Amino acid sequence: MTEAEALEKKQQHKPSNGNVLPEATREDMFDHTYKEKEGPKPPTIIVWKNVALMIVLHLGALYGMCLIPSAAPLTLLWTFLCFLTSALGVTAGAHRLWSHRSYKATLPLKIFLGVANSMAFQNDIFEWARDHRVHHKYSETDADPHNAVRGFFFAHIGWLLVRKHPDVIEKGRKLELSDLLADKVVMFQRTYYKPSVLLMCFFIPMFVPWYFWGETLWVAYFIPAVMRYTMVLNATWLVNSAAHMWGNRPYDKNINPRENKFVTLSAIGEGYHNYHHTFPYDYATSEFGCKLNLTTCFIDFMCFLGLAKDCKRVSREVIMARMQRTGDGSHRSG
Repeated sequence: MTEAEALEKKQQHKPSNGNVLPEATREDMFDHTYKEKEGPKPPTIIVWKNVALMIVLHLGALYGMCLIPSAAPLTLLWTFLCFLTSALGVTAGAHRLWSHRSYKATLPLKIFLGVANSMAFQNDIFEWARDHRVHHKYSETDADPHNAVRGFFFAHIGWLLVRKHPDVIEKGRKLELSDLLADKVVMFQRTYYKPSVLLMCFFIPMFVPWYFWGETLWVAYFIPAVMRYTMVLNATWLVNSAAHMWGNRPYDKNINPRENKFVTLSAIGEGYHNYHHTFPYDYATSEFGCKLNLTTCFIDFMCFLGLAKDCKRVSREVIMARMQRTGDGSHRSG
């Protein structure tokens, strides 16, 4: 191990306050020992129910877009607020808090993020975090749930329309998930996930504009509920697809994930993906802090309010050493 590699490993469990955390198994670090099985790949089994649901959902979202001119300004503002809330339930919640444990949250913040995650309707937190850890540990292999090597469509939405590769299931079962099982908010949401989705993803977004400012139920359903939900889904999926295919690789040229500004904007800060796969334990998912990174701004504000703490950060020294060792030379300081 080189001096730079040793320094990087030492930093993996160091929060921004300077205290070194106890060494622990990192379930979100790439496993170089994994080898894909030789021989023919298992057959692709299409889940036609999911195909039908996704077609209906996207047609509904397109129809919702056609209704935008007839919506009240408050309805459009409410739609944006619902988009932001549900996106944070994924980015600040299922992703940075529960998948990567990159910061700590108090119970009130956990409850908010759990509710927001139900509004996003992208599987419950436990399942989302488990699959995401598998994605990082076996990225771009048969064990990766949305393996981008299989193409843009598969990485974006296709992986949800077919049965999982057997290796995804096998590796997911072997992960250490005791932290998720011990989290009462995670398990409560998992137990009551279906009613929480009906309430938060569809009923509340529709009810509020109808009840408080007289929006029609038709518009309230198709814009703040269906269209907003579909937009959040696609913003998240772009991280799996576009950010694994297009962009530069200033931190590690040997992996597929890229820095993609469009994804950064659409997914409120999740497009610094080459950095994130290089340093998955960094709460900011970027070396640039709040720049184009609304999720990091939110977490910083939660820290200011005393609702979050122990944000793990990668030192400048480690970042520079890693770029010099494995980067593609495209780094810009800001």
